[in-house]
Amino acid sequence: MALLEVEDLRVHFRTPDGVNRAVDGVSFHVNEGETLAIVGESGCGKSVTSMSLLRLLPEPPAKVAGRIRFMNRDLLALNDAELRAVRGNEISMIFQEPMTSLNPVLTVGFQIAETLRLHQKLDQRAAAKRATEMLQLVGIPAPERRLHEYPHQLSGGMRQRVMIAMALACNPKLLIADEPTTALDVTIQAQILDLMAELKHRTGAAIVLITHDLGVVADVAERVMVMYAGRKVEEAPVDMLLANPRHPYTRGLLAAIPKTGASQHPQKTRLTEIPGMVPSLKQRIDGCLFAGRCAQATDLCRTVVPALQPKAPLHLAACHHALAEMPVAEFVS
Repeated sequence: MALLEVEDLRVHFRTPDGVNRAVDGVSFHVNEGETLAIVGESGCGKSVTSMSLLRLLPEPPAKVAGRIRFMNRDLLALNDAELRAVRGNEISMIFQEPMTSLNPVLTVGFQIAETLRLHQKLDQRAAAKRATEMLQLVGIPAPERRLHEYPHQLSGGMRQRVMIAMALACNPKLLIADEPTTALDVTIQAQILDLMAELKHRTGAAIVLITHDLGVVADVAERVMVMYAGRKVEEAPVDMLLANPRHPYTRGLLAAIPKTGASQHPQKTRLTEIPGMVPSLKQRIDGCLFAGRCAQATDLCRTVVPALQPKAPLHLAACHHALAEMPVAEFVS
C-alpha cells in the first residue's frame, strides 16, 4: 500500500533571469516500510523534491504544484496548523549538515524533548526520559550526560546521530534523509547508514533517501529513482537497476563509482566521468535533457522528448534507445 504518492510535482523558482524549473513533472510513490533512494548529481532537483514534501520551501519565490498525498491527505492542501502536526511527528527529516540543522544555543536534550512535548504532549520529565532513550537507541554513549551538552561539543557523527534520534523520537511513518552522510568521513558514513537500516527495521518507518552516490544504496534501498535536470529519468528495484541500467545517465553514475583495487591497477580502473554539465533549468530544451552529454544521442533525441515508459517489468526509463539490453559489467567492471 502506498504511504506517500507524489503526482506531477513541479517546483519552479522565479528569479530575475527567468523561471528556474528545479523540479518539472516528477511522480513517484513510497510504500509502507519501504526505502526509496532518489539519486542524481548536484543540481538535479533531489533536495528540492525532498523539501517540497514538507512544504519547507518559501512561497514566493518558489511555486509548488501537483499532488503530494500522504496517508490519503493532500499535504499541499493543509493549512499551517495541520502541517505543523505532520512535520516532525508523522513525517520527519534528517538534513545533510547537522551542525547547521541543530540550534547551537540549545542543548541536544532540550531539542529532542521539545519535539516530544509539542507532538506527544509529554511533560518535562517524561520528555527527558524519552530523549535519553533515543540517544541510547542511536548508539550515543553516556546519554544522560550528552543530554546537557551543546552541538559544538559533539563530533560530526554524533551530531548526525542526534538528528536521527530527534527525527525518530515521535515514531514517524516516513523519514526523509537528505544526504545524511555528506559531511562525514567514510567510516562514519557506513555507521550512519547501518544505523538507519537497523532503526527502520525496528520502527517500521518508510525512508526516502536522497543521495548523489549510487554506491551507498545497494544495501539500504529497495527501489531507486534517478533524477536528472529536474525530471525522473529512470526507476526500478535496486537490484534490477544495478544489474541492468537502461538510461545512459544512470550508467554514467555507475561507471563513476570507484572500483576495488584501483590503486593496484590505475591504468585499468581510471574513473569514468560524465562529460559536460547539467543544462540550465531556466531554458526550455527541445528533446532529451541529457542529449548534450550522451554519446548515444541521435537527431531523434535532440528533437523529441523521450517518454518515461516501462522497459522491463517494474523498470521505467526515459530514453529512446533504452530497449537494448545494457549489461552493467560494461560500465562498472
